[in-house]
Amino acid sequence: MALSLLVVSISFYLKVMVIAFSLGLGAIPWIIMSEILPINIKGLAGSFATLANWFFSWLVTLTANLLLDWSSGGTFTIYTAVCVFTARFVAIWVPETKGKTLEEIQQFFR
Repeated sequence: MALSLLVVSISFYLKVMVIAFSLGLGAIPWIIMSEILPINIKGLAGSFATLANWFFSWLVTLTANLLLDWSSGGTFTIYTAVCVFTARFVAIWVPETKGKTLEEIQQFFR
């Protein structure tokens, strides 16, 4: 128990979630947008991706305290499930773009 509490306290001091989000899911909308969208819709799609990213960040911030009051374990179980779903979604539906042209990437979506 002491070890798990130590890990939790260190993660709060080091802001691990903020760092992990910034290196992982936080940047995905902009990375995907820059690699798979054609030039003619990049502006509109980029605005939508930014709106969606900030909206869901706001939604998590808004509901976090309510969920923690309900159940701390349940809150982080929900967050874990969302992370697992997102990782599976990216693995299945987001194409690998390394070494591919924009035309090859667009062909993937047709």
